[in-house]
Amino acid sequence: MKPKSVLIIGSGPIVIGQAAEFDYAGTQACKAVREEGVRSILVNSNPTTIMTDLDIADAVYIEPISVPVIERIIQRERPEAILPTLGGQTGLNMAVALSEAGIIEKYGLRLLGTPLEAIKRAEDRELFRDML
Repeated sequence: MKPKSVLIIGSGPIVIGQAAEFDYAGTQACKAVREEGVRSILVNSNPTTIMTDLDIADAVYIEPISVPVIERIIQRERPEAILPTLGGQTGLNMAVALSEAGIIEKYGLRLLGTPLEAIKRAEDRELFRDML
């Protein structure tokens, strides 16, 4: 079932080795979500990205990407789903942190994209080794 609204987590500040490709991917995701008639809610701490232009997403939050901030946005916007994978390492880390803090379960959010267990296995060397 298609969600009515999706929270998209941006990649935050530009980091060496993680740059414009995440901004472009996030921008395209916001556009695709809107084209499907789904409300797009974006959070990104970098105001200089294309994705934070006000015409890209339905709601734009230029805020630190942290668990308390994301929870406040979730409380206010009530998205049905969250899309963290287009935020690169920042988004993946935030998905794990939100899960561990109980936020995903508390608000009944669907995690779109890479499953949480796959993110954890890829990030934890021991879990990754055991998987192989």
